[in-house]
Amino acid sequence: MSTTADRVRVIDSQVLSNDWYLLKKTIYDFRRADGSWQRQQRETYDRGNGAALLLYQRETRSVVLVRQFRFPCFVNGHDGMLIEAPAGLLDQATPEQRIRAEAEEETGYRVGEVRKVFEAFMSPGSVTEKLHFFVAEYDASQKVGDGGGLPGEGEDIEVLELPFDDAMAMLRRGEIVDGKTIMLLQYAAMHVFGT
Repeated sequence: MSTTADRVRVIDSQVLSNDWYLLKKTIYDFRRADGSWQRQQRETYDRGNGAALLLYQRETRSVVLVRQFRFPCFVNGHDGMLIEAPAGLLDQATPEQRIRAEAEEETGYRVGEVRKVFEAFMSPGSVTEKLHFFVAEYDASQKVGDGGGLPGEGEDIEVLELPFDDAMAMLRRGEIVDGKTIMLLQYAAMHVFGT
């Protein structure tokens, strides 16, 4: 039985950058569906895997999001201030451990139970990252700090507690353009709030 690994032969791999994360150029042969081999090359950016979380409160129909500056978006014509679900790279933690820590660092909420809803590759043509998506209910008793992120990591995060309907309206108006956040809000519309 043939596997995908049987269809890929790595010829050469070269590190282009290992500064912020790892950027590699790889030359490989790929066996096409007709059995012929084709030489290809790709650059892959390895930044590790991550996790994202939508905090929601069913009773008040509210969600907690964050707003922060994203330089890559800024250089692509956006003002750079993205509204997002809390998220972060795993950095040797489990997805559940990391997303609890990120939620507290970014929003000030200490969440207990988180529920994994799916996994996705966010930019599979060039970035190796797989994102683990979670949802969790929150209430005022879980607010243990101001959030805002870690200044030592360059974070300057604004916490936004919004009515869910307002968040969905922001999505429709193009004010929320972050992919992971759009996916989690759509999930909440279908499975949490039933809109």
